[in-house]
Amino acid sequence: MSLKIITADERLSGASAKTTMAIFGPTGAGKTSLLKTLPPTETLCLDFEAGMKSVQDWKGESISIRAFTDAIDIACLIGGVNPAADPNGFYSEGHYQHLSQTYPEMVQMINDKRIIFVDSITDLTRQAMAWAKTQPQAVSEKTGKPDIRGAYGLLASEVIGLLKHLQHAPGKTVIFVGILEKIVDEFNRTNWQPQMEGGKAARELPGIVDQVLTLSLFAPDDTENQGGWRHDPEKAQERRLVCQSGNPFGLPAKDRSGRLDITEPADLGAFLSKINSTK
Repeated sequence: MSLKIITADERLSGASAKTTMAIFGPTGAGKTSLLKTLPPTETLCLDFEAGMKSVQDWKGESISIRAFTDAIDIACLIGGVNPAADPNGFYSEGHYQHLSQTYPEMVQMINDKRIIFVDSITDLTRQAMAWAKTQPQAVSEKTGKPDIRGAYGLLASEVIGLLKHLQHAPGKTVIFVGILEKIVDEFNRTNWQPQMEGGKAARELPGIVDQVLTLSLFAPDDTENQGGWRHDPEKAQERRLVCQSGNPFGLPAKDRSGRLDITEPADLGAFLSKINSTK
């Protein structure tokens, strides 16, 4: 049995060293540009979008990922060995040792970073779907024809496995960004939903991460119950992060730290300092 009692001091130290968050926003809201508010020497960007044009002057390092199998390998190097993994499966001792021996320079570079910025989870799930469709589980045993339900089931299990592996990465803060889609129903009601392939992964993500945030545009407002800001994604100029569930804007959000206002400035460096403070 490998159980360990965690002391209060150890728990506080761990809390100040890492967190996980998902940030969603409409296309063009400036999600990738949030990278510029993080310390470049301590941050690694996993680029799934080939979308670094808006931050081409950023001084940090990035890894371009174009296939889901590469995403799994990078997640294994970041998160290390999962002791519960299948010995012949992803994130196992054998998987990690093979990668670390093959890419020693990448291992050292990852070890030097404390923040992992995943841009974006929307494209990560698209890559996962493309991969899932090529696997045996996506083919009906009875007919030999493509089985989309099997592909979606595999997509969900592997994406959730990857997210949880990154969640447990020791000493790493992991930030996922993704597209927020505006949905207008038949009663002309507006809803905002994360744009991800596979409904199960999208539903489980808020339970995996510590913080769910929405990045959008706001204008100053004197209404007290809106935290001094009015949501105006069409005309406003001020980028802010919506942080609390049940917010008056109807936007996805969750805060496990209990330290955040309804909205916060779009500065991830200051944001992390606020939620990771042990005072």
